[in-house]
Amino acid sequence: QLQASGGGLVQAGDSLRLSCVASGRTFSDYAMAWFRQAPGKERAFVAVISWFGRDTYYTDSVKGRFTISRDNAKNTVYLQMNSLKLEDTAVYYCAANRKGTSRSQSEYNYWGQGTLVTVSS
Repeated sequence: QLQASGGGLVQAGDSLRLSCVASGRTFSDYAMAWFRQAPGKERAFVAVISWFGRDTYYTDSVKGRFTISRDNAKNTVYLQMNSLKLEDTAVYYCAANRKGTSRSQSEYNYWGQGTLVTVSS
């Protein structure tokens, strides 16, 4: 089970940190990712981190602004979002995948419920 939190209403340029706590399985067995679904759009990849955090990958639009990290002792993955833009407004989902650092939603077995991030001007 994955429980995402940390969303909210912020202004453009602000920062926000999302958290996703996992339970029920060995957290370090899973690569963890964040996806997002903007209004009227399909859900899309944001970032992924490997089992022990050595490898991270980002979609181009968030590189340099977002940082994914994990704390396996706390069974938690984070998404630090800086310099937020209007186009970052979306529901953010965390997901778990045993196979590796995939950008494909179909590779992910477990999903959190989503947390809404709204960026205003």
